[in-house]
Amino acid sequence: MSSDLPDDPEDVEAPAANIEHVRIEDEMEQSYIDYAMSVIAGRALPDVRDGLKPVHRRILYAMNELGVSSGSSHRKSSSIVGETMGDYHPHGDSAIYDTLVRMAQDFSLRYPLVDGQGNFGSMDGDPAAAMRYTEARMAPIAEEMLEDLEKDTVDFQPNYDDRLTEPEVLPAKLPNLLLNGSSGIAVGMSTNIPPHNLGEVVDATVHLIDNPDCTTEDLMEHIKGPDFPTGGNIVGKDPIYSAYETGRGRIRMRAEYEIQSNDSGSDQIVITELPFQENKARIVKRIAEDVNEGTIEGVSDLRDESDRDGVRIVIDLKRDANADVVENQLLEHHLESTFGVINLALVDGQPQVLSLKETLEHYVEHRKEVVRRRSEHDLAEAEDRAHILEGRLKAVDNAEAIVNLITESEDREQAQRALEGDLDLDELDVDLEYTDVQSEFDFSERQAEHILRMQIGSLTSMEAGEIEEEYEEVQERIDYLESVLESEETLLAVIKEELQELKEQYDDDRRTKILEDEGQVTHEDLIPEEDCLVVITEQDYIKRMPADAFDPQRRGGKGIIGSDPKEGDRVSKVFRANTHDYLLCFTNRGQVYRLKTYEIPEMSRTARGKSAVNIVDLDDGEEITAVVDTDEFTEDECLTMVTRQGYVKRTCADQFDNILSTGIIAAEVEEGDELVDVEVTDGTGDLVIATEQGMTIRFDETEAREMGRTARGVRGIDLEGDDRVAGMVQTTDDDQRALLTVTRRGYGKRTPLTEYRPQSRYGKGLVDIKTDERNGPVATVKAVDADDHIVVMSDGGQIMRCPVEEISTVGRNTKGVNVMEVEEGDRVASVTVIPGATIDD
Repeated sequence: MSSDLPDDPEDVEAPAANIEHVRIEDEMEQSYIDYAMSVIAGRALPDVRDGLKPVHRRILYAMNELGVSSGSSHRKSSSIVGETMGDYHPHGDSAIYDTLVRMAQDFSLRYPLVDGQGNFGSMDGDPAAAMRYTEARMAPIAEEMLEDLEKDTVDFQPNYDDRLTEPEVLPAKLPNLLLNGSSGIAVGMSTNIPPHNLGEVVDATVHLIDNPDCTTEDLMEHIKGPDFPTGGNIVGKDPIYSAYETGRGRIRMRAEYEIQSNDSGSDQIVITELPFQENKARIVKRIAEDVNEGTIEGVSDLRDESDRDGVRIVIDLKRDANADVVENQLLEHHLESTFGVINLALVDGQPQVLSLKETLEHYVEHRKEVVRRRSEHDLAEAEDRAHILEGRLKAVDNAEAIVNLITESEDREQAQRALEGDLDLDELDVDLEYTDVQSEFDFSERQAEHILRMQIGSLTSMEAGEIEEEYEEVQERIDYLESVLESEETLLAVIKEELQELKEQYDDDRRTKILEDEGQVTHEDLIPEEDCLVVITEQDYIKRMPADAFDPQRRGGKGIIGSDPKEGDRVSKVFRANTHDYLLCFTNRGQVYRLKTYEIPEMSRTARGKSAVNIVDLDDGEEITAVVDTDEFTEDECLTMVTRQGYVKRTCADQFDNILSTGIIAAEVEEGDELVDVEVTDGTGDLVIATEQGMTIRFDETEAREMGRTARGVRGIDLEGDDRVAGMVQTTDDDQRALLTVTRRGYGKRTPLTEYRPQSRYGKGLVDIKTDERNGPVATVKAVDADDHIVVMSDGGQIMRCPVEEISTVGRNTKGVNVMEVEEGDRVASVTVIPGATIDD
């Protein structure tokens, strides 16, 4: 024992026998690398040669050792798991059983390696039954992975406790890495390889063998793309090529479905195949949630009619639903997913990202090694057999002498020595007539041992004929095996022949279709471009209706029902927009939100609408009071805003480019005030502000200078008493339009804008219309042309469309004419203009 060791174990002050100084960062780095490589090579990544991780390989090898083949009866899964864990894979039974289950699931593996009996889970995410309740055996195709294992075709290594040996890799008669794919997360890397069709992979492998210089495009003539066990579709060929060429890519998967008509005449969408690895029950649940929340509109019923024969999810649509729109919503949220290809596998124990060609090349090299070692093994056995047969033939030719020699020998050892020619026959009491054959007794040790074990009946002439026939066959076998070992061309021919045989036995039809990528179809593409009317109530219910659903009427009519607000609610705003327009929605509190018109749900005239909080993030008490169509302005223009208390400000339109989903501040509105109207201006015109008590003021818009979004603005009009601003329009000196003024009681008039002379900002203005008891206060003002139409809507939901030319043109300070007959207790809420250019004659 070294003198450096302490004599007393309790003496903690004694020096250590050997101290090595190591930087802690170096030790941590090396330890982490060792751990990472252990996980990478020992658990998470498949071997490029057989496409299996250690746990898969050990399960199959354990089943092979147990004799649980495809022709045997099923064995309890717990027995297989126990054998695997006890002898080869000491990492816990749950991990082994989970792997065994997945190898038996026909919706997880394209070609299942295990034939399971019992509950092995489902596409709904249901777990498999406990291992004590299920049974399993190898699938026939798994036996192809193990074939020739006993012929020294692969190297073996000690198991975890050195009691047994296990194969480092399986002979893998099939290119399993591509057939069944693989997925796994290692340390710092992951793999995700899609499954493929056996027939296509075999054809591509044969093509590669025949054409070693082929390209990815050449291989894709045979392998069209991944072939998932659940079928479905792949959208686009370019992502497939990218994945095959570089080893990485993103493949868009799409469910298989069709639009049908049901017995009631309405449409239904029937889903029959789902993207790979999607949970069917979860998809159905999420579709139902989106329907209930209004994200998907037009669905009347949803049913999962799937059974053992396959997937069938039925989505019934409402009669007035646009099937294309619902289809696109389903594709966007539920029926399409992405498969991220990472073709990472172990090559000589090192992780590598491989192209399709490299993957096949490594497989072919593995099979060349397997076939070579198998041929060497078979050749050795054939030569050994030929050697024995040669001895038997010689023994038949000298049968009498050999029998006499054996019978005259003292013991078996002496007889063997005599047969091998190591014993002088004079030492034996043998008739001289047989001594002349001594020179023939030069059998090898193996031959001599075999002759001594032969029965007398084996020395007949008939037996000799059979031996000669077998010897010729063995010689032919030897010649063939030697040719395989001597010629790589012959060896490759063997590989091709075996692959073709496997194709004939296991090939099936492709399940996944490859679709042309016609571009991403957006929701907007499926919405017809048309003018519509958007109605908003004070309690923030919102909807849209086609503008052409309302026929023009003569002025003075009552109109028809355009909305049915609930009790205590009333209409606050109606405006015209195109379904494809982007809208800026300004609220009374000075916030602005952005949305597409088609995002507003389309509903019938009598519908109440949908809560706006589902579309824009409105706070309590916040309501939309002004809407601007972004298609009507450019970035060098301004948005000019006016509040109820007469504050005016202009803000450059480019400050509204990036609007959050929660909105942004458009104007600072003081308590007790509210934003009432917004106009698009370019700095060259005038603003006309109208009040509820019938006053108007016109002034140069540049008198209200440009300000930031958070500014309050400047005074635009001097309001008297409790008067408030009703609206605002923008005009120019040569503007031939008229100012349309409509009061709460449904009266209105047109007055040429040229009659409103410009003044300085913050004046009292001029009288526009009389707001007596008959007219009531002003509801709003609009700038109109003679060929325009207006849509007037009341608080109670009555709506009337009227040609502007029906309304008289009169001067300022007049009462106007009856535009809409408003019932007692009702009043005009809002007016919008349909330009003459958009009206279909």
